[in-house]
Amino acid sequence: MRYLFVCLLVALLHTVSWSQLTLTGEIRPRAEYRQGFKRLHPAGADAAFFIEQRSRLYMNYQAPKLKLQLNLQDVRIWGNASQIYKSDPALTNVHEAWAELAIAGRWSAKFGRQEIDYDGARFLGDLSWAQQSRTHDALLVKYEHPDKGWKLHLAGAYNQNVPFEPTKLTGNFYEGVNNYKTMQYAWMNKQFPEGSLSVLLHNDGRQAADTTVAFRQTLGTRWVKKFGPFSLDGELYFQTGKDAARKEVSALLAAANLSAKLGKATLTLGTDYLSGTGVGETKNTAFDPLYGTNHKFYGYMDYFYVGNPHQQDGRTVGLVDFFLKNNFPLGKAGKLDLHLHGFAAPVEVLDGTGKELKPYLGTEFDAVFTRQFFDGIASLNLGYSQMFGTATLEAIKGGDRNSFNTWIWTMVTVKPVLFSSSKVKE
Repeated sequence: MRYLFVCLLVALLHTVSWSQLTLTGEIRPRAEYRQGFKRLHPAGADAAFFIEQRSRLYMNYQAPKLKLQLNLQDVRIWGNASQIYKSDPALTNVHEAWAELAIAGRWSAKFGRQEIDYDGARFLGDLSWAQQSRTHDALLVKYEHPDKGWKLHLAGAYNQNVPFEPTKLTGNFYEGVNNYKTMQYAWMNKQFPEGSLSVLLHNDGRQAADTTVAFRQTLGTRWVKKFGPFSLDGELYFQTGKDAARKEVSALLAAANLSAKLGKATLTLGTDYLSGTGVGETKNTAFDPLYGTNHKFYGYMDYFYVGNPHQQDGRTVGLVDFFLKNNFPLGKAGKLDLHLHGFAAPVEVLDGTGKELKPYLGTEFDAVFTRQFFDGIASLNLGYSQMFGTATLEAIKGGDRNSFNTWIWTMVTVKPVLFSSSKVKE
């Protein structure tokens, strides 16, 4: 497949008025010490330590009417295979493989495996923190008018788990994959001199056990307003329809934060509210952020939503998050991020005897130091997080709140441009 791609690019170089091929490499190992990451650490259990590495080769081709992207990746834990082996448990795959063609005027069509990321990744995000990240197999039609500040994106996808063609001759039941069967969305964005407004209409179809498809709709908006040294950022989403268990959905997400520039530092104060489902409720009133980069929003220790349920009786309890974030530079190439979260449950949480517990879940502190090297080609991250959990958090997550619940990590990223070639047709 790689050779076919290169041959295609060579042919295109001779047929267009100008074109550019860029090859970029990436090596990104991350070492993690986990003693209370994602859940409270069980009493008497040993901490976990490992090193996971992402290695990528990005191939990007651009011409006046065409763009091509092919990203190959390998994600592995150091030492997860014997030195002499014929099988390898690591993930080696094509992360992205898409083409974008100019249709007419300001319209274009992008199709294939691609990252989808909008509005700060609250609901649709590329999940770049995870070494494997997230992509969608989709068709995206775009209208973009930079001079007027308008963008309109229309997308759709239809998924099937067919091992190899032509073995699929009958039926369309989609099973064994944690994914939507079909998805459509419309996203509109308008840029203003001092802010922006976005609107999202998203439809997610999940295969139900009774062979039908359960459709859940999410309607959302985000607005950003800048005034002087301040920036106000607000988001509101509502979910309706039915989940994969065919339960009726009625859920809400509301988020707002205010940022202020204090010299070279940025201070942000805000809150997030995601509705939950209480004990005995027949409807699903828990908001599901679905394809967002949740690691970015609800604490770096990933106690909430990052493929990691926080439930009672199989129902997601939702989340209220009050946070204070500070970002300030350290020299010309460094910065320090300090985050403080206070988490609470928006619905009643009961202990094993049926007694109501206090809604407060815990306090999390996150610190991340970042330093750039070699003119931005390489970077170093050092992270430290601490969770101070309550009996309520212990009830819905398990583990021991009295353990020293911490997470320490370091990551090195090296991402140089390996080759860049432009050609003008004579």
